Amino acid sequence: MQIQDFSIWEPLLGGVLIGLASAALMYFNGKIAGISGIFRGLLVPQPGAIAWRAMFIGGMVLAGLVMVLVSPQMFVDTAGRGMITTLVAGLLVGIGVRIGSGCTSGHGICGIGRLSLRSMASVGVFMAAGIGMVWVTNHLLGGVL
Repeated sequence: MQIQDFSIWEPLLGGVLIGLASAALMYFNGKIAGISGIFRGLLVPQPGAIAWRAMFIGGMVLAGLVMVLVSPQMFVDTAGRGMITTLVAGLLVGIGVRIGSGCTSGHGICGIGRLSLRSMASVGVFMAAGIGMVWVTNHLLGGVL
């Protein structure tokens, strides 16, 4: 995407929808919208908590599928990374989620919204690690990963 193609409206709408979904889950279920925790709850089921978790994750998957149909150009791989790199990166993110006791959605959206110091520290570490990895990949490794 070129900077001249940027519009504030789509990211603003997305942020509002994420905020509303997080607030609704907290209000109606008393649960934090941490995606990794919600998904883990499907893998290690807890009685009475399967239906809402399946609907939450299913809604995210369905929204992604709808967006592929509505706006397929948004899903073009512009980074030029291969499938193996993408899978390894996803695995490393999953490991980080376990080590950090939560993901960017739980800590970044819900935790900061609740003024959690632990979440603020976690988001700082997430950001620093991400920035550092991009710099290492693109500058030290020449963007080959």
